Amino acid sequence: MNVNLDKLSNIEDIHDLTMEELENLSVVIRSFLIGTVAKTGGHLASNLGVVELTLSLYKVFDFDIDKIVWDVGHQAYVHKILTGRKEFFSTLRQYDGLSGFPKRHESVYDHFGTGHATTSLSASLGMAKVRDLRNENYEVISVIGDGALTGGMAYEALNDIGYSQTKLIIILNDNEMSISKNVGILSSALSKLRIRHGYNFFRDNFNKGVKSIPLVGDGLVDLIENLKKGVKQLVVPSMVFENLGLKYIGPIDGHNIKELTRVFSLVKDMKWPILIHIKTKKGKGYEFAEKDPSAYHGVSPFNYVNGEFITNGKNESYSSTFGDELLEIAKSNYKIVAITAAMTEGVGLSKFKEAFPKRCFDVGIAEEHAVTMAAGIASTGFKPVVAIYSTFLQRAFDQIIHDVCLQNLPVVFAIDRGGIVGEDGETHQGIYDLSYLSVIPNMTILAPKCMGELRIMLRWALDQNYPIAIRYPRGGDHKNVSLSPIKNLIKGKWEILFESRESSVKIAIIAVGKMVANAILAREKLLDRDICPMLISGCFVKPIDEDMLTFLIDKEYNIVTVEDNLIQGGFGSSVLEFVSKKKYDKKILTLGFNDVFVPQGKVDILYEKYGLSSEEIAERIEDFFI
Repeated sequence: MNVNLDKLSNIEDIHDLTMEELENLSVVIRSFLIGTVAKTGGHLASNLGVVELTLSLYKVFDFDIDKIVWDVGHQAYVHKILTGRKEFFSTLRQYDGLSGFPKRHESVYDHFGTGHATTSLSASLGMAKVRDLRNENYEVISVIGDGALTGGMAYEALNDIGYSQTKLIIILNDNEMSISKNVGILSSALSKLRIRHGYNFFRDNFNKGVKSIPLVGDGLVDLIENLKKGVKQLVVPSMVFENLGLKYIGPIDGHNIKELTRVFSLVKDMKWPILIHIKTKKGKGYEFAEKDPSAYHGVSPFNYVNGEFITNGKNESYSSTFGDELLEIAKSNYKIVAITAAMTEGVGLSKFKEAFPKRCFDVGIAEEHAVTMAAGIASTGFKPVVAIYSTFLQRAFDQIIHDVCLQNLPVVFAIDRGGIVGEDGETHQGIYDLSYLSVIPNMTILAPKCMGELRIMLRWALDQNYPIAIRYPRGGDHKNVSLSPIKNLIKGKWEILFESRESSVKIAIIAVGKMVANAILAREKLLDRDICPMLISGCFVKPIDEDMLTFLIDKEYNIVTVEDNLIQGGFGSSVLEFVSKKKYDKKILTLGFNDVFVPQGKVDILYEKYGLSSEEIAERIEDFFI
C-alpha cells in the first residue's frame, strides 16, 4: 500500500504504519528529497542514506516526549519532513526559509541546534543528566556518523558516558563517509566489523541458561566469559566501545526497517548507555549519489534526471587556485606539506594529494589535532600549510595560540570560506576569523582581493619564518570587477588602488579582501554624487599599515573601513585602536557585521541586508559624511 506523505498529519501517524507502508514511504521520501534538493541545493547524499533509519526511529520512539540530537545535522531533512515542515522545503537554505540544519527556533522537535561535527554526544548526555535529575522518563538519542568519530570531542563525551553509565542511546551511522571519504584507524576497524546483530541478545540469554546449571553454573559462566573476552579482544573492534563502558549492538543493516525497529524496541528497556552500530549507504536510492557520494554531499541545484549540476561554466575558484599554486610551489620544495581536516576536495588539495600522497595529511574531523601536528612539523624545519574552512578553524583557537604562535612557528593557515558563505547559515559563516586571529601575538594576516593575488601571497608566506594566515572567500572573483594582483607585496603595507580627487569631502576607503570589489563599485556610485574617495586595499589585516594611516591622518582624510567580518575585534577595530592614539578629529566609519549571527541566504541578499553591497556602502558613506 502506498502512503501519501501529505496525509501524515503528525508524527503519531507513523506509529500505525505497517512495515510495508514504511517501506513504500521510504521510496516516496527519497523521490521528494531528490526532486526538492535538485531545485534548491543542499545536503543530498547524507539524507538519502538515513531514510529508513529515521522512519524506524519515528516508528518506535515518541518524539513528543523522547529527544533526538543529530550530529552535524547534514542528515536531518527526513526528520524535518516528518515533523511538519515538508511544505516549506521549497525554501530550503534560502533567506527566511527552512534551515538546512536543526534549529531550536524552527521546531520543538529540533532539541539542539547543530552544524559542526562531534557535538551530539556531549549535548545528548547533558539532556540525559537533566532527565535523571528530574526523575523523568524519556529516551535521549544521539545519531552520529562514523566520520564524526575522528573528532576528539566525541571521545571526551564517550569517556564521560561510559564512566557515568547515564542511559543514552547512541546510533552510529556508519557510511564510511563524512564529507570526503573517512580516514583513520577507527574507520578501518568499523568497516571490518562483522558481529552479527543478535550477538548481544544471544549472550545475555546464554549466560542466564548456563547459570541455571546446579553447582557449576556461575563458575562455568566466568570461565567462558574470560575465554571469550580474550579472543574477542583480538578479533572484534567493538571492544573499543565496550571497554569505554557502552553496550554494543551491531552492525545492523541501516536500510532494513524491520530489523531496525526490532532492535530499537528492545533497547528501550535497557538502563545503561548503548551504542547501536548501523551500516548505511550514502546516497542510497539515487544512482549518481551512490556512485559519487562526496560530490553529492553538499550540492548546488542539479538536473535530477541525469545528475548534472547547473553551473555558470566557471570552475576556477579561490580553493582551486590555492591548490594549484601550492602544488607548483611544492614541486621544487620537498619540505612543503599540506594538512586538512576531512576536507581534501573542498579546500582544493585533491591534485596535491595525488601528486604527493605522502606529503598530504587528512587527519579527519580533528582541527585541533591538525593545528598542533602542523606545529610539530614546523618545529623540524618543514613548512606545513593547514587548509581549513574558516568556520571549522575556530575550533582550534587554543592550539593556534599555544602551539603555533606562542612558539612563533612557521605554519601557514590557508583559511577557505572566509566571510559570508551563504545558504549554510549561522554555523558556517566565516565572519569571526579576522577577530579571533588579530588578537594573537606573532600572527600575520593577509587577505587577497583576487585569485591572482592569492598565488602571490601564498608564495610570499612560504618564504617567511613565522605564523601566517591567508584568508579568502568562497567561490571566485567578482564577475563585474576586473582586479590585478599587487605587484610588490611588503609586510604591513597596503596598496593604493585609486587616488582621491578634489571633492566636497576627503574620504579614504580601506577595504579588505573580497570587499575591495564592492568598494570599487561603491566608489563609482560616489563619483556620480561628486564624492571622489581614495581607495586602498588593506591586503595586510595584521600588521596594519601605520605609515599609510599616519599619512591619512596628517592629510585630514575621513576614513572608512570595509570588511566581510565582525566589526568587533576585526580590521576596523585595529584601525580605530591606532588612530585613537593620535590627535585625530575626523570621522571614522567601520563597515562590517555588527554583533550578529548572520543567517542563511544568498550572499548578495545578505550583503544588501547588512549594508555591504556596493549600493549600501555608497549610501552609508554619503549619509555618514555629507
